[in-house]
Amino acid sequence: MISPAQTPQPPYYAVIFTSVRTKGDNGYADMAQQMLSLAAEQPGFLGFESARQEIGISVSYWSSLEDIAAWKQNASHRQAQLRATDWYSQFRVRVCRVEREYGF
Repeated sequence: MISPAQTPQPPYYAVIFTSVRTKGDNGYADMAQQMLSLAAEQPGFLGFESARQEIGISVSYWSSLEDIAAWKQNASHRQAQLRATDWYSQFRVRVCRVEREYGF
């Protein structure tokens, strides 16, 4: 069953990655799975959600800005970032503080 990430009570942080893919896989699927598995092992990682049609939106949740910065600098993640032009014709990263959360 697919469900939204189970996050703690706010505040926490969300990194929103919005992208448009290039044609072909170019190793993307394997790398994306590797990066998600690696991110899940990082201190402060809280969860992940993703959806894709014409535009892809992936949101990772983190305990702190320091945890986000550490993930951005992770050596394996840095190597994946160097391949961005293989996978994306454009992308945008937004870092937000989650102040409130509700739902059912």
